[in-house]
Amino acid sequence: MLSVEGIGKKKAGSYILRNISFRQEMGQHIAIAGETGSGKSTLLKIIAGLVQPEEGKIIFEGERVLGPDEQLIAGHPRIAFLSQHFELRNNYWVYEVLEYASKLSDEEAKEIFHICQIDHLLKRRTTELSGGEKQRIATARLLVNSPSLLLLDEPYSNLDMIHKQTMKKLLHDISDKLGISSILVSHEPADILSWADHLMLLKDGEIVQRGSPEHLYRHPVNEYAAGLLGKYYLMPGRDMIIRPENIHVTNTGMEAIIKKKVFLGSYFEYVVMAGNVELSFYGDPEKYSVGDHVIIEIKPTT
Repeated sequence: MLSVEGIGKKKAGSYILRNISFRQEMGQHIAIAGETGSGKSTLLKIIAGLVQPEEGKIIFEGERVLGPDEQLIAGHPRIAFLSQHFELRNNYWVYEVLEYASKLSDEEAKEIFHICQIDHLLKRRTTELSGGEKQRIATARLLVNSPSLLLLDEPYSNLDMIHKQTMKKLLHDISDKLGISSILVSHEPADILSWADHLMLLKDGEIVQRGSPEHLYRHPVNEYAAGLLGKYYLMPGRDMIIRPENIHVTNTGMEAIIKKKVFLGSYFEYVVMAGNVELSFYGDPEKYSVGDHVIIEIKPTT
């Protein structure tokens, strides 16, 4: 459905994206992660036809996506882009905002409103909405244009936990019920590891690793890749990256003392000192206390 071919983009003479290539199949979820300034948002905007690349091309549904330098109105009618800085017109009725954008029948639009959980908001003013409600309405406004591809730039930023969970369900329903493919940019590991079919990691405008979320989490190519997807440790002298779940209390191994006990809901994180190395592992809330001596073993991911 989508082919990104050798995309390059410069700013002030330096590359902010270099030789970016990948493909997306219909229905596939792709997530892009990277540190601030790695080029994630710029890449989404190029795919959407909102930013002109210096190099390469975007092929969508068999045709090249034109950039803003090549057409009067920027963007592609079948590609929807949800910015983290989404805007709704002030003091409009919600139903007006959606009607102006809609290309669907009333019944089809009602399905979108139900999926986005905004049925009860249609007769409110846009100035009477919470941030999470505004974001769902902005998403619905894109969906009533009947896109084939939805691009999401940090869709969970600035949302409280309740609205974040609502938005996560919405994104799953968009795929399952509407058959719309998505590309999502986020810096939160928990937001992408459970959602994506394919994950790409960017650094300084280049892809440093790609593959399934599980493979990238368990087998990061370097410390940068490991750090993007969660807590990790580089074992001195072993050239080995491990995560807390690789550390287990056993009968044989390294001696360690528990220095800290961190409550994380259904489990605790225990911070230990093994010699002069600080590590942590996850465990039963009632099993260990600060000051306990334990024997730990490191079991690398196979």
